[in-house]
Amino acid sequence: SNPFEVKVNRQKFDILGRKTKNDVGLPGVSRSKAIKKRNQTLLKEYKEREKTNVFKDKRFGEYNTKITPEEKMIRRFALERQQNYGKKNIYNLNEDEELTHYGQSLAEIEKLNDIVDSDSDTEDRGTLSAELTAAHFGGGGGLLRKKVPSEQQDEEEEKPKSRKELIEEMIAKSKQEKQERQTRRESALELTEKLDKDWKEIQTLIARKTPKSERKDKDVEKPKPDDYDMIVRELGFEMKAKPSERLKTEEELAKEEQARLQKLEADRLRRMRGIDEQANKKRTSHMSADDLADGFILDKDDRRLLSYKDGKINIENEEEEEKEGEEEEEEGEGEDNENEEESQEESASEDGEDDAADSHSDLESDLESEEEAAGNKEEKKHKGNENESQNVEKLDPKREAAKSELPYTFAVPESYETFKSLLAGRTIEQQLIILERVQKCNHPSLAVGNKAKLEKLFGFLLEYIGELATVDLPELRTIDKLVLPLYNLCQMFPEAASDSIKFILRDAAHDLEEVIEVKGRATFPGLDTLIYLKIISLLFPTSDFWHPVVTPAFMYMSELLTKCRITTLQDVIKGLFVCCLFLEYVSLSRRFVPELMNFLLGVLHISLPKNQAQGYTVVHPFTPVGKNLELLLVCDKEDLESWEKQNVPLSIVTRLKETSRTETNHIRLSCLALCFDLIKKCAALYESLPSFHEIMHPVRILLTEHVPVNEYPEKLQEWYHSALKELENKVKHYTPLICEKKKPVPLKQYTPKIVKVLEFGRKQAGSKKEQERKQLIQRHKRELKGAIREIRKDNQFLARMQLSEIMERDSARKRKVKELLGSLATQEGEWKAMKRKKWKS
Repeated sequence: SNPFEVKVNRQKFDILGRKTKNDVGLPGVSRSKAIKKRNQTLLKEYKEREKTNVFKDKRFGEYNTKITPEEKMIRRFALERQQNYGKKNIYNLNEDEELTHYGQSLAEIEKLNDIVDSDSDTEDRGTLSAELTAAHFGGGGGLLRKKVPSEQQDEEEEKPKSRKELIEEMIAKSKQEKQERQTRRESALELTEKLDKDWKEIQTLIARKTPKSERKDKDVEKPKPDDYDMIVRELGFEMKAKPSERLKTEEELAKEEQARLQKLEADRLRRMRGIDEQANKKRTSHMSADDLADGFILDKDDRRLLSYKDGKINIENEEEEEKEGEEEEEEGEGEDNENEEESQEESASEDGEDDAADSHSDLESDLESEEEAAGNKEEKKHKGNENESQNVEKLDPKREAAKSELPYTFAVPESYETFKSLLAGRTIEQQLIILERVQKCNHPSLAVGNKAKLEKLFGFLLEYIGELATVDLPELRTIDKLVLPLYNLCQMFPEAASDSIKFILRDAAHDLEEVIEVKGRATFPGLDTLIYLKIISLLFPTSDFWHPVVTPAFMYMSELLTKCRITTLQDVIKGLFVCCLFLEYVSLSRRFVPELMNFLLGVLHISLPKNQAQGYTVVHPFTPVGKNLELLLVCDKEDLESWEKQNVPLSIVTRLKETSRTETNHIRLSCLALCFDLIKKCAALYESLPSFHEIMHPVRILLTEHVPVNEYPEKLQEWYHSALKELENKVKHYTPLICEKKKPVPLKQYTPKIVKVLEFGRKQAGSKKEQERKQLIQRHKRELKGAIREIRKDNQFLARMQLSEIMERDSARKRKVKELLGSLATQEGEWKAMKRKKWKS
């Protein structure tokens, strides 16, 4: 109605046929509606923001006006019955069923009623007869109890019986009743036996045995147990899980192992010294019947017994007795009985001496008895010594076994000589046991200095392995067994192990350079250095791009294959061993080793005759011409025919001079077979390289054009053909170099871009999906703006509500302050008025 509250939305253009929704707006009305709505929703939530108690009316149909009150009550009653149905108890205990035990109800048994047993002597157990109660509790044979008139008449006629007669009569009655019960029981047993016999006779007539065919059908018809039943039975018989002990730390395990070894060492030392374990155990002391077992021990009675000899106190005998007692205490269990006998004899002699003080006539007999006792004592001591010698003879084999047994605890040797003496004369199994016990007894977690000691032990063991390799007959099997404790120490102390091996490699490389400087050419190192190179591949990872130990070893081996001249068969064997190590080092990383391929090419070169060693190039250390050209050439046909493939042991390097010509030729052929095998492995290893064919081209030329295959044995020809086949099977796969393909850049043109306009002012799109997408984006923008607007209005509404609350609180506080100040002012005025009155008066 108010024209100032109406807002007219004018349009720029009037379009025919367009329906307008918001031509006229009422901002005041819409604002009041929004405020009313926020008062009902947002303001209510704001006031109840800190309240958690909410009352919800869950009565059925309370706010449903379509249901009549009668239907509402019936439905509520039905729901209540449904909720209470079948909810007598939380647990289903099957209370309707009656539980029994041996045919009797458990409920009756729980009432503790005495159940009559058919085998009992008395039918009425727990009851007493009237005569018995009268006799025992009636007060004098029932004389004091009240009497019935009929009984009084009988007593008048008969004389009263005495107590003895009454008891005899009662005993006779009880015997008679017992005999009657026994006869009834016997007759019942006879009847039951007769019935059993009759039933067995009748049962044979009634029983009908089913034929075997029907039995088989019945057996077949039995249902097999289901999978579910099988699982249930398995779960029923399954063992219950038991809690396991916690995992122990490395320090706890080391302490337990040390304690175990110390205990075993103590037992071994005891057996070696011949100390019997049973003798050390305390004998069970005798306890009297009056012993209170309260741990009270009476002090030893050290008082001396008085004895006289020739009218004087005998002191010497007492000292001798004390010495004898001490000696007897030190002896074993076998002399305990002797001590008792001696004490008895001594007490007898003392009694004799006491008697001698009264009458000297018994002195001679006493002296004779003392002489006899001394003779018996010497005989018993001689017997005791014989028993001891027998015991020692029995313990001698135990002592010898304990002496020959290895100690269980060892200290870490401080020097290499001590370490060598510790292992000297021992078998390889004993050496491994010693090294294991040294590590366990001196674990780093047990003491502070054990770590440094075990680090030294690694160096000693490494030096010991090198010494075993330099012997005339190298003990390679022993070295192979000793690698395991070396590996364990390396895992415990990797830094110390790497330092020790780097020191060895540094010395070897320095020696190689010195020899090259002095002589101009180098020779292959000894077996100890080669074994160290093999051990490095076992202790450290060889696939790393760079490693502080493996990389120097890699460089040292490459120097060996390039700088060491090949002059003897031993050099060929050592070089092939280094080639095998190279393949083992690069088996995972597949790293290309040119020195390896060059050495294998040289081995093929020295196996050719001089007239065929032409038309190819050879790289140092091999020479195209020289006295070592035909080092692996075998011309003896008998040796070629008798050759068999066998592995070339590394230990043969030391005893190659002692071998015969035939054995030497066989070794040469085995080296050539090993060379073919290594070429095959290299072809499989490097087949993924782009330059594989160029790398293997010299080797292929030697194999196809120069090697005299027909002269070799058949087995060696098989090795040759397998290596050549591995090389020829690899197909060349080269990708030609081409320029990178790019999309051509179009030339700039001046042709105008024509866009079809269907309707002015609207954004055009290429397809229907694009139009729908743009509509959704536009709608999302509109909704987002509306949501932001509503949130802003909500925040303004809440701010107004909070401001009104604050103003109300402030106004209330100001009103209360004014009231307080007014009351204080009136009090002050009254007090001043009273004061003025006092002054006037």
